[in-house]
Amino acid sequence: MRIATWNVNSITARLPRLLAWLEKSGTDVLCVQETKCSDEQFPYDQLRELGYEAAVNASGRWNGVALLSRVGLADVVKGLPGGPEYDGVQEPRAVSATCGPARVWSVYVPNGREVDHAHYTYKLGWFEALKAAVAEDAAGSRPFAVLGDYNVAPTDEDVWDPAVFEGLTHVTPAERAALAALREAGLSDVVPRPLKYDRPYTYWDYRQLAFPKNRGMRIDLVYGNAPFAKAVSDAYVDREERKGKGASDHAPVVVDLDV
Repeated sequence: MRIATWNVNSITARLPRLLAWLEKSGTDVLCVQETKCSDEQFPYDQLRELGYEAAVNASGRWNGVALLSRVGLADVVKGLPGGPEYDGVQEPRAVSATCGPARVWSVYVPNGREVDHAHYTYKLGWFEALKAAVAEDAAGSRPFAVLGDYNVAPTDEDVWDPAVFEGLTHVTPAERAALAALREAGLSDVVPRPLKYDRPYTYWDYRQLAFPKNRGMRIDLVYGNAPFAKAVSDAYVDREERKGKGASDHAPVVVDLDV
């Protein structure tokens, strides 16, 4: 079984690339972030033609997540149970479902913006709610994973130059402590192998030639419970999908499971 996660940075803008990638990659379940569309605008028909069902949590121009599966889609939950609101709204940042033998979440963790911004506090509260929501499945005997854009680099090795990020979000002790707390719920970081260079970055800014200079970050993560981690036979960043015209600023992270 092949599971992947990909922040597509607008499913409408990236649809031809997404469909082509699904056809060639052999992916059974894809966790999508930043759909940036409403539920009505989501390309259900095009995905159905490739054999994929879709569970979508999207409300418009910003955010939005989805699960695409060709191995079943059951017990769908849209949203983060007990999750905090921002500006009076629970943003569409989580969707979960049972896909074949595994229970899977697709998450798009809040960015945080700046350390002294209300969005940063919201981000930390979102992590707390996520830990509580996944605790039971994380401790269970069924393969379970939370995949997506976490907007946190777990260690200094996961950014191209730690000095550049000093004082900024994505690398603060509080954010990394939130990741550690999530692992303490029974999840481990499935670290992919890079297809080039020595670090498996998953995101490169569009500006300042960040991608060709490999000035990246590893912020798209796969956190799996013990049965999930035990079943992993391979994991890699499909860096090729960050290349060329019309690419997302994130690359897919692909995980193969023997289940």
